[in-house]
Amino acid sequence: MFHRLVLLALLVSPLVACSDDDEKLSAGRPKPSDRQRWERRGRVTTTENEGGFSLFGGDKKDEQGGGSPIGVNSFLWRATLDTLSFMPIASADPFGGVVITDWYEDPKTPGERFKVNALILDRSLRADGVRIKVFKQKKDVSGQWADAPVEDNVHRDVEDTILTRARQLRVAQGD
Repeated sequence: MFHRLVLLALLVSPLVACSDDDEKLSAGRPKPSDRQRWERRGRVTTTENEGGFSLFGGDKKDEQGGGSPIGVNSFLWRATLDTLSFMPIASADPFGGVVITDWYEDPKTPGERFKVNALILDRSLRADGVRIKVFKQKKDVSGQWADAPVEDNVHRDVEDTILTRARQLRVAQGD
């Protein structure tokens, strides 16, 4: 019998801990305003006239990145996704600026496939703001994929395509 009571107490105690203690403690006292609760607990973002800091720049438009709350230049980010959209995207991290594609085999060149890793390096739209690494594999006679060299200009060509697209996006936005 004692074990059942202890078990019941252990099961009920977390539920009691979840109750709203603020209402019990403030019985008879006026409830604090939202602003007072914010100041007591702290804030992550604020408006500019309240002081503090803003995690993503608040209402101010980001001059370099197109006003987006991502961690890298939004024009470069969108241009990278646009340029690589024909390939299956394995991973895309807008805060770290990393896009990794899965292997893509062009139907025009069977037995050859490509994979691209893109890294956006800056919040500003600059010529050196994106780095591309292209990987290539070919099928050998046994049907296994083997790494193959990629011409140096392929990396630069993809980077140039992304930069051109990023400039087009910026012009289209009217900055």
